[in-house]
Amino acid sequence: MSEQLISRRGAFSLLGLAAALGFAVPTTMLTESDAEAQAQPSPAAPSPTAQPMSGMQHDQEQQTGGKRRRQARHTGRTKRREARHNARTGRREARHTGRTMRREARGKGDKLYMKGNTTKQQ
Repeated sequence: MSEQLISRRGAFSLLGLAAALGFAVPTTMLTESDAEAQAQPSPAAPSPTAQPMSGMQHDQEQQTGGKRRRQARHTGRTKRREARHNARTGRREARHTGRTMRREARGKGDKLYMKGNTTKQQ
C-alpha cells in the first residue's frame, strides 16, 4: 500500500461522516417493534421518597458543591469588603480626631504648640 497524506478537508469530512453514523446507528438499533413494546410492563413511577439514582445523585452533589463554593466566595468577598470599609472608617476617624486635637491645641493662646520656628512651652 502506498502512503498518502490526507488533507484537512478530507479529514473533516471523514470526521463528519463518522459522527453522523454514530448518531444514526444507535437510534436504529434501539427501536423495537410495537409487539415487543406492548409486551413489557410499564415501569412504576418513582416514589417521591425514593433515593435518586447514583448518576443523578452525583450531579446533584456537584451542583450543591458548586453552590457552596460560590456562596463561600461571595461571603469571603463580603467580609473582605466590610473589613476594608471598617479599616477605612477607623483611619478617617483617627485623622479627624488628630486634626481636632491639633486645632484645639493651636487655639490656646498661652501655650505655643506647633508654631513656626518657636519652641514648645509647657
